[in-house]
Amino acid sequence: MDDSATGAGGGPADDHDLAHALTALGPRLRALRQRRGTTLTRLSAVTRISVSTLSRLETGQREPALKHLLPLAKAHGVTLDELVGTETGDPRIHPRPFARYGQTWIPLTKHLGGLHAYKQILPAPKTPRTGRPEQGMHEGHEWLYVLSGQLLLALGEHDLVLTAGEAAEFDTRVPHGVANAGDRPVEWLALYGPQGERMHVRARTKGA
Repeated sequence: MDDSATGAGGGPADDHDLAHALTALGPRLRALRQRRGTTLTRLSAVTRISVSTLSRLETGQREPALKHLLPLAKAHGVTLDELVGTETGDPRIHPRPFARYGQTWIPLTKHLGGLHAYKQILPAPKTPRTGRPEQGMHEGHEWLYVLSGQLLLALGEHDLVLTAGEAAEFDTRVPHGVANAGDRPVEWLALYGPQGERMHVRARTKGA
């Protein structure tokens, strides 16, 4: 069989896969940026890529070059393969945990479209917490469920302490931030809808 028909040896099938990955890069870049709650202006300052270029990359109006991809991958805390979307697809290969905002994030979903699921861990505080956690806001929706420990959710003007088994759901356009409210690590599951997608509950126990 001709290798080019199967994508072996760098044939046309490989070229098609790369072209498809680059076509999907714009929405991927936007989803990564919105997941981090950052703006084009702040991303421009970190990557030294102009705001107009970043905007055109996200809308697919400009084809990315390596000089764009490398700083963007670094800024978003992902590998180049993960940024472009050229992973092998091998189910034994799992997304790697990463650290951000003092937390450990463990991805539970591989693709960037739709809802993103993570397990998040905040270590026990080294010193007593003073003041409220720093808040941010961005487009989207978030649902979280505490597995263990105590999680302080600063949502708008309200401070909520969630313990194991408790959940919260909120519009991420409301200023929000989290902190460890206890003396041991806190772990929770989080679902993010970057375009405002929400979970749809199809079944409830009677009286819930």
